[in-house]
Amino acid sequence: MKVAIVQTKPRKGDFERNLSELGEVFAQLAADAERGTPDLIVLPEAALTGYFLEGAVYDLAMHSEEIAARIAAAWRTAAPHKRVDIAFGFYENDAGTYHNAAMYLTVDHRSHAIVHVHRKMFLPTYGVFDEERFLSRGRCLGAFDTRLGRMAILICEDMWHSIMPTLAAVKGAQILLVPSASPGRGLAGDGELESVEYWHQALRLHAAEHGVYIIYAGLAGFEGGKGMTGSSCIVNPRGERPFAAPVLGAHVLRGELDLAEVDLARANLPLLGDLRAVLPDLLTERR
Repeated sequence: MKVAIVQTKPRKGDFERNLSELGEVFAQLAADAERGTPDLIVLPEAALTGYFLEGAVYDLAMHSEEIAARIAAAWRTAAPHKRVDIAFGFYENDAGTYHNAAMYLTVDHRSHAIVHVHRKMFLPTYGVFDEERFLSRGRCLGAFDTRLGRMAILICEDMWHSIMPTLAAVKGAQILLVPSASPGRGLAGDGELESVEYWHQALRLHAAEHGVYIIYAGLAGFEGGKGMTGSSCIVNPRGERPFAAPVLGAHVLRGELDLAEVDLARANLPLLGDLRAVLPDLLTERR
């Protein structure tokens, strides 16, 4: 499976300009004869609007069907005869209820279909974050089938709660898609940002424990003096990070996944199978 992570650096609030620039990236990906057109393109959280919108979220949020049609049209313009799956973060207007959401969309030359929409369940409202003041929480974590395998989406802080990747894996996900908008914080001992190092540790741990691929797409650029750390990467089911993008700037990261690696990792370290066996006891109260 060929994957491209488009680490966007959007102009805050300028959806049309950001979509136009994404169309240019789509054209480049479709024209890459050496590596071929990707099967799956993954974009960050709030990929086309920027993250720190506050009250402007009500003006920029879109209905799922509307933004799906716009993204699909951009792909068909760039690659009119090629099929692709696209996962991206956006602000959703669901009949007047607003969510930080991410969509999995499939597009071909004639039509498109929304496969799944995940609404962020953990809305940070501390430090520099103020999401729950403007948005409603999602109520469901679902794993879903695609032509490329069974997947789940976790948006940024969703991934920081270890029960979320665990439940996604128990529900059968082989690939976790993690669109994120993470401001940089602190400095680790080796000069790397502490927030980036934490992400690397968490992604490696969850991938190896559950035998899943994790595709992490990080927003880049600066918003109101806060630097979004990018650092997009693909982590394999052994917890290795063979594909990684730089911090801060816009970047396109290409990589390949082989779902046979999921089966091998789970056979060699059958923690997920053990969890499924013990889970009924964990959920049952005993005197």
